[in-house]
Amino acid sequence: MYDDNLDVISNPLNNPPDPTTVLPPPDPRLKVLRDYALLTVGAIIQALSLVIFFVPADLAPGGISGVAFILNRVLPVTLPIGIWLLVLNVPLLILGSRYLGGYRFVARTVFTVLVYSGCTALFERMGMVGVTRDILLNTLFGAIVGGVGMGLVFLARGTTGGTDILALLLVRWRSVPLSQSYLVSDILVIALAGLSFGWEKALYALIALYVGGLAAEAVSEGLHVSRTAIIITQKPQQVSHMVLQQMGRGLTSWSGVGAYTGETRPILFTVISRAETAVLKSLVAAADPHAFVVIGQAQEVYGEGFRTFEKT
Repeated sequence: MYDDNLDVISNPLNNPPDPTTVLPPPDPRLKVLRDYALLTVGAIIQALSLVIFFVPADLAPGGISGVAFILNRVLPVTLPIGIWLLVLNVPLLILGSRYLGGYRFVARTVFTVLVYSGCTALFERMGMVGVTRDILLNTLFGAIVGGVGMGLVFLARGTTGGTDILALLLVRWRSVPLSQSYLVSDILVIALAGLSFGWEKALYALIALYVGGLAAEAVSEGLHVSRTAIIITQKPQQVSHMVLQQMGRGLTSWSGVGAYTGETRPILFTVISRAETAVLKSLVAAADPHAFVVIGQAQEVYGEGFRTFEKT
């Protein structure tokens, strides 16, 4: 019900938890095991994308993987790509350990780099070959498969090293979206790929970078993307009642003043899932067809009805 003395509209459908009930804390060892399982699977998937799709098409996939591939093909020193991955990751691991989580970051990233490099060298030694010669198919499937693996690694709070570290630093320092971070951090690799294999393949590599970033973003964050709604209405009680009863979502209420009319405008705020957007618009239209509604995107939402904070 709506309480004029509070700015929060409580949700009668959500029963408050019993304060005397003490739930046992989750076993931290299970979370660590889950994280390292995700790191392992994600690193293996990325190694497969490199060996099966990118290498046969002479596509530098960006990042340290792309640099390792270029060095493997250009330099007379015949070091496997997996060995180059290990060598090039050392300075970036030092940078990441300082700014992205200390020893936990180092442990997870070193583990992932070892699995990624080892699997890449193993798959090369096994003589794995590509499944297609079509450069566009190699670009798209390599990007999507590699992006899924990368997203699993990010979901476990790790990286595969290399420019993944630089991309995460851009996200943290400048709030740059993950897909754009990779374009910024890997631009030099694309230039090197153009000089080494031709600019046409460099353009395909650029597409792979962007698509891979989108896939990684969808896996690591996409399931948690929610919608925020700001509703300016002259019928706040009717709108609130509809949302509370039909959707089971809580709202927050405050008052604003129209700059043109100088009149007080009741404002409602709520957070919903993406699937509930159409339902919310329908309910608001039924309660107040003249309401002004702004729907935005929330990357992460923590609290009742959404995600809970996790101890790291």
